[in-house]
Amino acid sequence: MSLLEKWAVFAARNMSEFRVVPVNLHDELVTQAYQARGYDEDESQVAAEVCRDATRHGIRTHNALKALHLDHLFGSAVGGCVPGVEVEVVNRRFKASEVWNANRKLGQAVAVAAIDRCIELADEYGVGQVSIDNAFHYLWGGGYVMKAAERGYIAYTNCTSTLAEVVPFGGKFPTLGTNPHSWGFPTQDANGFPIVIDWATSTVAMGRVQQLKREGKSLPPGAAVDEEGNETLDPNQVAALLPFGAHKGYGMALMNELVGGFIGGSLPTIRGREGAKTTSCFYFQVIHPDAWDSGASVGGGQMGNVKEVIDDILGHGNEGCLLPGQIEAGFRARTDAAGGLLFSDAELGEFKELADGLGIGGWDIENFGVEPA
Repeated sequence: MSLLEKWAVFAARNMSEFRVVPVNLHDELVTQAYQARGYDEDESQVAAEVCRDATRHGIRTHNALKALHLDHLFGSAVGGCVPGVEVEVVNRRFKASEVWNANRKLGQAVAVAAIDRCIELADEYGVGQVSIDNAFHYLWGGGYVMKAAERGYIAYTNCTSTLAEVVPFGGKFPTLGTNPHSWGFPTQDANGFPIVIDWATSTVAMGRVQQLKREGKSLPPGAAVDEEGNETLDPNQVAALLPFGAHKGYGMALMNELVGGFIGGSLPTIRGREGAKTTSCFYFQVIHPDAWDSGASVGGGQMGNVKEVIDDILGHGNEGCLLPGQIEAGFRARTDAAGGLLFSDAELGEFKELADGLGIGGWDIENFGVEPA
């Protein structure tokens, strides 16, 4: 039994709060929910696929409930996202680079197209990058770089968040987004899964706050502050988030805002609110591994060398350490073994409300079996 399979078995035995939802049922509901808001069939299907991928890998903070909640608050309901619009390329000065105006198109659809375009550019030039202005939240950045890594590429993305929710280190007022960074490396042949390094620059994402609020749980220390600027563990009292690692997380969040500034983004404190330009910026980069290969290695070729590096890092008494992406890969194995997507009763309650609103039956909790042990 592989390490991932052992992890999946352990997790299933020790976390039995999930029920199993057939993939097709999930995708049909999410697709119809987006179409009911005016999105076309292609956009809606891409949105459902991105939400499915997040759930399959255990990213419960960025599943369909989060996606549709964001769209309701900041998207199609208020003009922050415009169904059916087309992306336009506004700058092709450099052969391996493009700048897009997303025109407030659905973020997931824009991100999938951008990572695909970066791969095309990397195939020709060794590296490809796409910068995007006037964008709407693309949800789980790790999913896009993971897909690229599964296809054999090194990939990176960052974005500015919809809202300024994070207080800079030493400050009092939220002037930064949660501003995630995501890297994906095609290490499957070395360790069995892509290494994916994906993190918000806040201690927790706001989606985690919403999840903990939904389930009546507390926040970890150092994650958030209340309206008075005092740290709180109560998700119901959260007014703003704190950067991870103090000044280090602050620096990473600042980086995204600077990238957004170079692309043409607006003020962080205006985004998502009434006023001037309220949209986000995306940045994607894909690198063909051959573009990095010097031919010198200790492990017999590039991937052999990568394996030797990973084995060295996890050797010397560090064999119990996890690699970034290992938990997600383990949850994916667990999901696949269950034969469907895994949701808590609280999540299913919200899905039922969504389904009832659309006149779709069959979403009563008792219709879904508990995850097999």
